[in-house]
Amino acid sequence: MTGLLAGGAAVGLAGTASATPAPASVISSTQHDHHSKCEWHKGHWEKKWVKAHWEKKLVHHKTWHSGHYDKHGTWHKGYWKDSSSYKWIYVPAHFEHHWVNGYWDCRHQ
Repeated sequence: MTGLLAGGAAVGLAGTASATPAPASVISSTQHDHHSKCEWHKGHWEKKWVKAHWEKKLVHHKTWHSGHYDKHGTWHKGYWKDSSSYKWIYVPAHFEHHWVNGYWDCRHQ
């Protein structure tokens, strides 16, 4: 009967061959390395409390410019003009959801 060991070596077992000592690769596979204590934590949404604060926010403005006749008597139709500016606003305390990426947690004990 032929078996495959953890180290990748194939060993044929016969009646007298089973008394031979195991190769070194079998011994090292029973020892624990630092990866054997690692645990994978999946990514997840985490709810966090955010204290009240002031925040600078971009505000968009639209201004209507009426149509008019110029000094030559030509009509210019009205139009909307877009502009933006920053304004400080107060944001009350609230919960926010933040994405936490998956990670390995390895505890060396």
